[in-house]
Amino acid sequence: MSSLVVLGFDGIHTADEVLNKLRSLQKEYLIDLEDACVVEREKNGKVYIKQAVNLTALGAAAGGSRGALWGALVGLLFLNPLAGMAIGAITGAGAGALSGSLTDYGIRDDFVKKLAETIPEGSSALFVLFKRVNEDKVLPELEPYKPRVLRTSLSNEAEQRLKTELSKAA
Repeated sequence: MSSLVVLGFDGIHTADEVLNKLRSLQKEYLIDLEDACVVEREKNGKVYIKQAVNLTALGAAAGGSRGALWGALVGLLFLNPLAGMAIGAITGAGAGALSGSLTDYGIRDDFVKKLAETIPEGSSALFVLFKRVNEDKVLPELEPYKPRVLRTSLSNEAEQRLKTELSKAA
């Protein structure tokens, strides 16, 4: 089962830095990230949301490759596999991009937008959906960024332990 943690930071680009740090820790198998999202709120109040997974591009790539394969197979029937592959790739990419843009994977967009309006101006937040984490190794890496726990789906005990560990650097 996945867990959600939302961390707030004072700097506007700090959440991006922490996400990059978590990605490097994922390469070391210390955390298993399922999805992530960075929210930045400028001094003028404008909110920017950056999804870690671009589903439209992912859908277009997958649809294009599937479409090319099916198009080549259908093209073989009509003795023109190259034309079938080209038409299939274009059609598949379009359908894949459309389905990717309509899909809401991982962290719900409406939840992110709702919580994004509550973060202070000139700050950022990081939404992290993970399957597992090695707390002993990951939390000390996050302490220098002085994160605040805004929301979690963790149990009350686990949330309190997280807040205690992260407040050591403050």
